[in-house]
Formats: sequence, structure tokens, C-alpha cells
Amino acid sequence: MAILLASVLAQLAAIALAIGPSSDLHIANQAISPDGFSRSAVLAGADANSLAFPGPVITAQKDDTFNLNVVDALTDTTMLRTTSIHWHGFFQAGTAWADDSNPKTRREHSGITPTIVSLRPLPSSSSELTIGIVSQYCDGLRGAMVVYDSNDPHLSLYDVDNEDTVITLGDWYHIPAPSAGLVPTPDSTLINGKGRYAGGPAAPLAVIVVNQNRRYRFRLVSISCDPNYVFSIDGHTMTIIEADGVSVTPHTVDNLQIFAGQRYSFVLNANQDVANYWIRANPNVGATGFNGGLNSAILRYVGAADADPVSTQTPFSNALSETNLHPLGSSGVPGLPQPGGADVNINLNILFDFATLKFKVNDVTFHEPSVPVLLQILSGAQTAQDLLPEGSVYVLPPNSVVELSMPGGSTGSPHPIHLHGHTFHVVRSSGSSTYNYIDPVQRDVVSIGQANDNVTIRFVTDNAGPWILHCHIDWHLVLGLSIVFAEDPATIAAGPHPPAAWDALCPAYDALPPGTR
Repeated sequence: MAILLASVLAQLAAIALAIGPSSDLHIANQAISPDGFSRSAVLAGADANSLAFPGPVITAQKDDTFNLNVVDALTDTTMLRTTSIHWHGFFQAGTAWADDSNPKTRREHSGITPTIVSLRPLPSSSSELTIGIVSQYCDGLRGAMVVYDSNDPHLSLYDVDNEDTVITLGDWYHIPAPSAGLVPTPDSTLINGKGRYAGGPAAPLAVIVVNQNRRYRFRLVSISCDPNYVFSIDGHTMTIIEADGVSVTPHTVDNLQIFAGQRYSFVLNANQDVANYWIRANPNVGATGFNGGLNSAILRYVGAADADPVSTQTPFSNALSETNLHPLGSSGVPGLPQPGGADVNINLNILFDFATLKFKVNDVTFHEPSVPVLLQILSGAQTAQDLLPEGSVYVLPPNSVVELSMPGGSTGSPHPIHLHGHTFHVVRSSGSSTYNYIDPVQRDVVSIGQANDNVTIRFVTDNAGPWILHCHIDWHLVLGLSIVFAEDPATIAAGPHPPAAWDALCPAYDALPPGTR
């Protein structure tokens, strides 16, 4: 009874951390030690007394509107003190100004003027709260957003879906991002905000409690700055039902590789013996393996002892292949069923310039403009020649099919590429030479793989706005691995225009004393 009560109380405590759809979101500094090493971090909470890593789960029901009041109370001079929130996985139709991502629409919150943003959620989606100013994301400002759908087509497949079944995977660094170097190595992996580092203490690990013979919808969210992870749970398979907010035909695997910014929902049937089982997330960089509880968490059946698992990892036999994921009710891929069969076809060649220590896309390094691209368009700029930064803005016509091909293999590969404003059809995945124009996975973050890969995606320009496409390895984004699509500039210029509160942010930011940003 005591064990059952403890598990129930733990679940209730976790649920209390959820906020939304209308809430304050306080951003402030606080010292934490999620892996046993104490450092100051950039954290989010419903108020100044509930700051945490990851931040509170922000939830809503389908067709709700989020109204989130972002309050910047950052003070630590070792890290950036202005901030800008990006609502990863939400497409901001008609509200591109609220996408708040560096640097196409961003206006920084300075602590002077709290800003309310509104966004409409997608059905049954698992999304991510990310940060848009340089590498502040890596200092702790990360979290999950979940939209619940009472008419979810997979509702009959699971019994439990709540804030307790959200699993976040993130890398953690002991040195603040501004002084950590170009591409630092993570010190640890945190699962739901807890982990251990090599040579460190046996810090507490995250415990996820399940009842035997119940079916759980777990929402796996990568809030990683850099690593991708091979994720598995000893003794259990995972039936994937959603990728990046898009429901897919159920597909069962025993492990999956998840890249920075990606999300998966999977159903786990808790049909094993009452015991503890290792949850494993092996990174591709940093300390790998599971000795001493590295890269691990615990799946604990109600009634099991309060102890580390003794389960073992069996050899994998059924890894996730992206080409095996197919959206429910697919109506096919827009455009002609052949490479180059779109209205607009663009090849994006990525390389790293060792002379400048910057990335280039089609021979151009992205440099943040002094004026957001959205404001440039609202001020009359319409063509790529008029829009800054020069060479990094691609103008797209409305109601057209766009195909992007992205060869892999550049320095720092594999790069997880994220497009704002859209989901896209992955007609060619990494590790495959086959093109699927019938029912490929639809998502908003895709790995472009290694040499000999040529990942190809398609989308329709039906959402006017300046949408950034970038590597979701945050260190690479800082080094210039991004471009902006100015989609349908005429419609952007015609409105609706941003609210007055948005217009007030730039003057507030520009008025800040030197050294306080």
C-alpha cells in the first residue's frame, strides 16, 4: 500500500507541474544539479517559485487557443538575459509574428514588457518549447507542449495519456553556453530532467511508474541541443502512433533513433512481470553506454521495489526505419511523382568553412539581420534582392509545391533539419535511395544523413510568413546553418499585422544599456 501511495503521489505531483492553455511563463535563473553537478541555468516556470528543467508541460485540448504571457526575469551575467520563445511544432498560420524564432520574426523579451502570444494547437500533437536566442536553449530553457484530442484516431490503443507519460531527452552541460566553445561535448544525458555524468555521483534517476496490464501512450520529446539518441526500454516493445504531431499507421519497434527536435508517440503495453526495467537513451556524442546509470531512467511497475533495475538489454531485432512510417489517411505527395517534379525545386548544399569556422548553405553563411525579416516585408521589401541577410532569404510564391533536396555528409553530420511553418513530406529519407510519392512520413524535423544521402522533402506554400529552415543542433544554428523562406510576401504585407505589444519590443530591447542583453 505504501508503494502504491507513493507512486500515486508522485504522479499527482507531476500533473501539478502542467500549465496552460492560458498561463504566465516566467523565465529566470536558478542553480540546479540535475546530474549531481550544480550550476546556474535558464529555467521556465508558471511563476518565480516553480522554475524547473525541463520547464512545465504546457497543455491544451484540440481547438483551444494558447495565451501565454512570457515574463523575462533573467539576471545571470554569465548567460544571455534577453529571451525569445519558439513554439516548436506550431505553424502560426496568420500569426507569424508569434513564432518568435531567431531571427526572422524575433523581437527579444527584455524583462520590461511581458508579452502575450496566442497560438492554435494541432490535433493530438506532441511539441516542444524551444529558445530562439543563440544557444540559450542549451542552458536549460526547454520543455514540452502537448495537445490532447478526445477524437484521437488511436484512442482505442491506449488507456493512459497524461503529463506523466511525457518523456523528455536532453543533453546537459556544466559550462554555460556563451563560454562553452564552438561545439562542446555534453556532460550528461537527462531523461525527464535527471541523469548522471561519467565520474560523478549516483544522482537520482527519473522514475516512470506504470500499472501492470495497462497500456500507456508515451510522448517522447527530444529537447537535445546536439546528440541524437537510440531509445529503448528493456523487455518492452514500442508501437509508434505519431511522429512530429502527425498520426501514423501503428508500427512496432524495439528501439528508435530520435534526433534533436523530433517527437514520437508510442504505445507501451505494461504486460511484463512486476519489476524495474531500464529505460535507455544512448547518445551519439558524449559518454555512451549505461555503466553506473549513465543515459538511463527507470520504468517501475507499481509494487516493484524502490531499487535500480537488474534488467538486461537484449540484442535489437526491429529498429525504427523512417521509411516504415506512413501517415493515416495519406492523400499522396503534391507535385509530379518524380525528382524535380515540383513548382519550385531547390538544392541546399551544406558545408563547413574551416577558415571562418562557420557553416554555409549554398556558399552563404547566415548572419542575423539587424531588422527581422518579417518587419522588412511589412516595410515594403518583397524580393530576395531586397531582403536581408543577403543570399540567405529565398522568396517562395503562394500555393505552389516546393521540393528541397539536401545532400548529407557535411561536417557535424547527421544534421536534423527543421522547417518552421509547415510539416513536409519526406519523399526520400536518409539511408534510402528510394523515392516515395504515395505515403511517406510527414514531419517537421528530418535527419539528412551521411554522405551518399540526398534527403528530399516537399511542402505546399499555403501559410504566408517568413519561415526559417535550420539545423536543430543548436551549436550549428549559432554557426550559421540556416536560411529563411519568405513565403508569399504580398500576403504577409497585406496583414494581419502584429499587435502593438510586439511593436513595442524592439524599442525596449534597443534601449537596454550595453552589456545587459
